[in-house]
Amino acid sequence: MSTGELNKMKLDLIAWINRLSDENIIEFLDGLKKSKSKNDWWDELSDSQQKTLQNGIDEIEKGQQISSKQFWRDLKNG
Repeated sequence: MSTGELNKMKLDLIAWINRLSDENIIEFLDGLKKSKSKNDWWDELSDSQQKTLQNGIDEIEKGQQISSKQFWRDLKNG
């Protein structure tokens, strides 16, 4: 990514943040900014969370996923 593209992305993010009104998202972003963790986020997950994510990764690698469109259609139709 070029410096110009990176600067445009930063400005777009600043504009988006300025328009935010959802307190939860603002608090999430503030927490992200304040985060000083030097550890890999994976190591901070519980064993159960790691297993769930790894199962998802394994399914994707095996081609066992559905499109977002199909997911929402299935969810809507029960």
